[in-house]
Amino acid sequence: MSHRERVFAGGEGSAGPGTLGLVTILEFHAAFAWLVMVANGIVGVWSLAAHRNERLRSQAFWYCAWAAHITIGIQVTIGVIAQQSGDVTAPSIHQFYGFVAFASTAIIAAYRAQLEEWRFLLYGWGSLFLMGLAIRSFFLTGPI
Repeated sequence: MSHRERVFAGGEGSAGPGTLGLVTILEFHAAFAWLVMVANGIVGVWSLAAHRNERLRSQAFWYCAWAAHITIGIQVTIGVIAQQSGDVTAPSIHQFYGFVAFASTAIIAAYRAQLEEWRFLLYGWGSLFLMGLAIRSFFLTGPI
């Protein structure tokens, strides 16, 4: 029996327990992880570049930054839903990385006003840190 079958007994493509239509919660969690990694990586690089080049500072940047950070909350929520379904138990380190990423987004947002002069560095390094957590969690523990 495959990992997917053991985790979600609804069967491939069924709308049984642990599924979202044709995709299991676990498959969605794994696919969404790529969005988390890419979005935070792009925002991190953009933010560090914007620190040096004022022309890159725009309202669009802030929309993208908040969207990238919101993906962390969505990903953690999906992980908690998968965990609470009772069909899967994620490794403790995977849960730890999720908690650290979630807490880090709150810390980054909280320090935005206090570090006004350095906010692009804060969001740049913070977003790259979040990307690193997502990569580490995904590749060390699997996409759970």
